[in-house]
Amino acid sequence: MRNLEHIPRIYVGTYGQYNNGSLFGKWFDLTDYVDRKEFLQDCFEFHRNELDPELMFQDWENIPDFLISECSLHKEAFAYFEATGEMDDETAEAFNIYCKQINYWPSNGYELDDQLEGFRESYQGFFGVSGKDAALEYAYQYVEDTGLLSGVPQAIERYFDYEAFAKDLFLEGYSEHEGHIFTDY
Repeated sequence: MRNLEHIPRIYVGTYGQYNNGSLFGKWFDLTDYVDRKEFLQDCFEFHRNELDPELMFQDWENIPDFLISECSLHKEAFAYFEATGEMDDETAEAFNIYCKQINYWPSNGYELDDQLEGFRESYQGFFGVSGKDAALEYAYQYVEDTGLLSGVPQAIERYFDYEAFAKDLFLEGYSEHEGHIFTDY
């Protein structure tokens, strides 16, 4: 895991306890488990005082909503945590955005490896530094990286409209989410 403030945790109670007016449960740190099966076994063990406990995830931290609900944790959750745990915070945030707002994983049916590959191809970087316009910052970087204005006399280059160019870029194949830039193809 990257650091303690990003540890995925779930407060697990049961529907039986909840229906009897109790919020009795326990916070489980998912980094303590190898996989979902081991986590669920520990949850059932904790609630062994009930005959047939129906687990209820009453609260969670640092788990994307597309991986969890009140009654289930997606089977790929631990693989997702492992993958994002190897990323820096900025890239992990971008991958979360990609899964949630761009390529809708896991509901898109892709395997995690395919989702990661698509993300690597799509993600252009973070350009929202210091509250600046990320699309405009990316346009400047794009022009520089592609050499779009190379060979153009400096006197003419001054008149290039980066704002209009940025607008056109983001109408035809790029999107910006919270300062992160992605290709749309």
